Amino acid sequence: MPATTEPSPWDDGGVLPSVLMIRPGFAIPAGELTWRYSRSAGPGGQSVNTSDSRVELSFDLARAPSVPERMRARALARLEGRLVGGVLTLAASEHRSQLRNREAAAARLADVLREATAPPPRPRRPTSPTRGSVERRLAGKKRRSEIKKDRGGGRRGPDE
Repeated sequence: MPATTEPSPWDDGGVLPSVLMIRPGFAIPAGELTWRYSRSAGPGGQSVNTSDSRVELSFDLARAPSVPERMRARALARLEGRLVGGVLTLAASEHRSQLRNREAAAARLADVLREATAPPPRPRRPTSPTRGSVERRLAGKKRRSEIKKDRGGGRRGPDE
């Protein structure tokens, strides 16, 4: 039986939210997500060969209207290795139930997008080393030099 594909209505009694919050100013409505179901490998008991519990969640990052432009550019750059035609796809099959796999895939999508749209870290402000750290470094070098100098190493001539 081929995998079934449907746009995401999230019509499972309100267990999954109608909007997936990523960060302030960035939420994905359920209608922009595409769900695909197939049979999962692994444990499942008697129903393992009859239920489509594996979930693939796809989100068109390049064309989704809900993504703010500055966050879209940042996410496209950071996720370029994971995108196929601007679409990010995640699979979840670790649970026996389709609903739990849908929740896992949605949570994973939110985590990936939250990390990809995070602002870049503040640039490092260069500072010069303190006098104490310079003195400690030089004292350590001097100590090491003495240790190496004091090692006995064969015969030495009068000029060494």
